Amino acid sequence: MMSCALRAVLALGLGAAVLLAALAAQEPERQEIRAEPVRGSVHLLASGFGGNLAACAGEDGVLLVDSDYARFAGQIAAAVDSLGAGPVKILVNTHWHPDHVGGNESLAAARAVIAAHENVRKRMSCDQHLGVLEMDVPAAPAAALPVVTFSEGVTFHLNGEEVRVQHVAGAHTDGDSIVRFLRVNVIHTGDIVFQDGYPFIDVMNGGSIDGMIAAVEAVAALCDAETRIIPGHGSVMSKAELLDYGAMLRAFREAIAAEMAAGRDLAAIQARRPTAALDERWGKLSFSPEQFTELVYRSLEGR
Repeated sequence: MMSCALRAVLALGLGAAVLLAALAAQEPERQEIRAEPVRGSVHLLASGFGGNLAACAGEDGVLLVDSDYARFAGQIAAAVDSLGAGPVKILVNTHWHPDHVGGNESLAAARAVIAAHENVRKRMSCDQHLGVLEMDVPAAPAAALPVVTFSEGVTFHLNGEEVRVQHVAGAHTDGDSIVRFLRVNVIHTGDIVFQDGYPFIDVMNGGSIDGMIAAVEAVAALCDAETRIIPGHGSVMSKAELLDYGAMLRAFREAIAAEMAAGRDLAAIQARRPTAALDERWGKLSFSPEQFTELVYRSLEGR
């Protein structure tokens, strides 16, 4: 799932802000983005740079989950075309970050109806700042904004599928949704789940470690052994892998909370590396142990 270029940037040990800036400035890779079957009418689309997309395609058209970075709009459109079900009719955004909503404007111009939690539209409507990453995100163009918003959830019926979109509060952001394809037993989690490393928690914009843990537990309760889980980043997962990820989040939280209870500040905790046993597996891709420690610390500090 992760491109060679992205792995090379990570191998240099660059900070997350530098990493995102490098990716934002990089030209798209020339390889084709393919629609990979997951189950039934549901396919995975991924550039290797932005977030994972899911397409439900059939005689009623295409429902797409998330839209990657804007620069991949043409490649995403080509991948959708390869499904032979026509253009995207409905676009669901799992949250507001640029690697998940960048293609909104292009898809809206092709007459897709965009749906998301009400906080996604609020966040996209004005300038935002991603704390810890020190990254400014300008307001999105009006055409890129969701035109259908909800507070708790919404259900779509097409291609013989019941697509249930459910809000989960205060997890990765304050506007996260999971998308369930009930008939084929597939769930897209958005960035509540990073399959390949420590996740990003947008603490400044309503996210929290406790919300992330609760959201993962809620998703797990909806799964059985046959469920296919599409994470926000990384490869398709099983319930067992999701539970393993959830256990990591709980263990990391407990380690940082214990250090804070002992009166240590962020710098002291980072120096002590209380999560070293977890870091060996989870700290080599996505966000570094030091970065994730800060995210969890800021989250617990703000309770």
